[in-house]
Amino acid sequence: MTDDADARRAPLAAGDSASAAAAEAELLALQSVRNNRFVATEVNYPAPTTGVQRARSAEFGGSWEGFAFEWDEPTQTYALRSLANNRYVAVEKNYTGSAQNVLRARSTSVGGWERFVLYYNEGLDRYALQSTLNGLFVTMENGYTGSLQYALRARSAEITGSWEEFVLYDIGA
Repeated sequence: MTDDADARRAPLAAGDSASAAAAEAELLALQSVRNNRFVATEVNYPAPTTGVQRARSAEFGGSWEGFAFEWDEPTQTYALRSLANNRYVAVEKNYTGSAQNVLRARSTSVGGWERFVLYYNEGLDRYALQSTLNGLFVTMENGYTGSLQYALRARSAEITGSWEEFVLYDIGA
């Protein structure tokens, strides 16, 4: 592994020097490096895709693009609570086809489906999320069309580039 790849694989914990900004700032917005769009919670989508996470907003506009990153010391992971619907983001492991492992803000509590390890690449100032449910990294589906275009899915075995990379912005007051 190169030094750059090692940096991508270093998980963050609350209070780590590299993650101090993310750990101290509970309220964050995520921007996909791949398409430069902010991740939004699709609260108006009909079931079963209500709350799907899509990198589709050109700018941060409010609660649809906001998340509370909640640190859990015992598991050394984060849970993401959408500010749009006050639900936790889960990996939909039991979905099939193109929706398998899609991220959706639908949970009222946190379990294994809602836990993520946050990785930081200091050289690029970018972050990656790894699902604890399936061990896969979250990607932005830039090539999809329709309602799942720009959807986030936990499907990549490694961080290969901009598909799995995000910029985090502090939106706390």
